[in-house]
Amino acid sequence: MVCGKMNKLNVLYEDNQIIVVEKKPNVLSQSDITGNLDLLNMVKNYVKEKYNKSGNVYIGLVHRLDRPVGGIMVFARTSKAAKRLNEEIKNHRFNKNYVAVLDGVLKKETGALVNYLYKDPKTGKSGVVDKNFAGAKLSKLTYEVIGYYKEKTIVKINLITGRHHQIRLQFKNIGYPLLGDSLYGKKDNEEIKLYAYKLEFNHPVSKEKLTFKLLPKWKEIEDETIVHRL
Repeated sequence: MVCGKMNKLNVLYEDNQIIVVEKKPNVLSQSDITGNLDLLNMVKNYVKEKYNKSGNVYIGLVHRLDRPVGGIMVFARTSKAAKRLNEEIKNHRFNKNYVAVLDGVLKKETGALVNYLYKDPKTGKSGVVDKNFAGAKLSKLTYEVIGYYKEKTIVKINLITGRHHQIRLQFKNIGYPLLGDSLYGKKDNEEIKLYAYKLEFNHPVSKEKLTFKLLPKWKEIEDETIVHRL
């Protein structure tokens, strides 16, 4: 196991099968048409440089985070690890927990949000639709309110399905958009307050249950009672 930073990459864990890193907000999970820096290539460069590898380096992308969203991601270092991590996801043994700040005071302290979402291929945006809408996908999450900050609500979220912009849409749908969400909430130029702070899965080879946790540096969660509930 190796912890530390190289090439501005925050590495939380690393072995010969997987590498767990922090994705900074506004960094792409993988390359797109913009040509901007992406985490997948950052990880490839890190491994190539650290181990002095020649030629192409295999790094498997098994899950993603929206560009503006920060948090923990795991990448596979072998095709076998990638296949087994994808099986973990398919069998719902890959658990992702988020912390978010909602715009407004949500009084229902726990709940489950269940909707059908549809991503419009022309606009790249998603929306809540009827379950009979062509292409609609069932979307589920559960949440728990862990504190309040200046008329805002801090929630931790267990993501059950991984749909496009799911968390952002489902909370907007009940009237509590995420703070800083310029796409579905207010255009206030703030960083979106959504962060994948906890990741749990079984190691693809040893089968050991691994848990990783990293909190964002937000003023809304500095209170010890809130941190304790995450």
